[in-house]
Amino acid sequence: MDISVVVPLYDEIESLPELTSWISRVMDDNRFTYEIILIDDGSKDGSWEMIRKLKLNNPFIKGIKFRRNYGKSAALNMGFAATRGDVVITMDADLQDSPDEIPELYRRIVEEKYDLISGWKAKRYDPLSKTIPTKLFNAATRKMSGIDNLHDFNCGLKAYRSTVVKNIEVYGEMHRYIPVLAKWAGFTKIGEQVVEHRARKYGKTKFGMSRFVNGFLDLLSIFFVGKFGKRPMHFFGTLGTLSFFTGLVIAIWMIADKLYLIAHNEKYRDVTSSPMFYIALVAIILGSQLFLTGFVAELVSRNSSERNHYQVEETI
Repeated sequence: MDISVVVPLYDEIESLPELTSWISRVMDDNRFTYEIILIDDGSKDGSWEMIRKLKLNNPFIKGIKFRRNYGKSAALNMGFAATRGDVVITMDADLQDSPDEIPELYRRIVEEKYDLISGWKAKRYDPLSKTIPTKLFNAATRKMSGIDNLHDFNCGLKAYRSTVVKNIEVYGEMHRYIPVLAKWAGFTKIGEQVVEHRARKYGKTKFGMSRFVNGFLDLLSIFFVGKFGKRPMHFFGTLGTLSFFTGLVIAIWMIADKLYLIAHNEKYRDVTSSPMFYIALVAIILGSQLFLTGFVAELVSRNSSERNHYQVEETI
């Protein structure tokens, strides 16, 4: 099969007929073999019933329904597991992504051998309250991930080589950072394509301002797990050692200074009356706690089933 189109959705009953018809028309015009996987993330507007009706007239449609709303990441992860196509295309169900972009995305994956192509909506129809924070988060993600060539990490329209989606796990709200997940999994040939951003035709956005706070926390999580997931002691142990020895050096300096003053019969004050004493004490305690956290994290990591799970590209 050439293409699997994965569409997560939540309360998008009005757009589904037009979207699936448009996708099918593009596929037929380009003679692609395909499947359309619609993941209903606990919709309450009758979207699942619409998917049932659409499937009666289009055997290439597949549907997955969640019992409740789990979020876009869960829907994508379930959709990725169900795909059979050589190339996987993801797009939103609100008609803001154009299926006409699919042939070029497919060509770049197949002919130019990219692992992942991320869409870039250079011209957007969103308010400034959404576009400005998005630009800030994209800049922060580029800096922390080292993926310098992407302008829009969270664009719903993306194309993947099948092996990419089968070797990453999307959870929490990590759908914003799938290119970062792919990079940490060893898929480094990541490109970008300018795509059309269409004004929303039906319904309203399902994401509020809280997504920016969650997005920043997820970015920190993915950075930490990607870099220290298999060696947490390197992170906690380093911070703990620095903190402990900083406090120890301060404590030794204070004691030595007091002994020097005593030896020269000069005026001195109690060590415990100095603010530096409490700074040193906090640093020593914090360092010890960080070090113990590293040991506990190592024990948890060693008992994980993923401890020695590595991405193998090829064997002969």
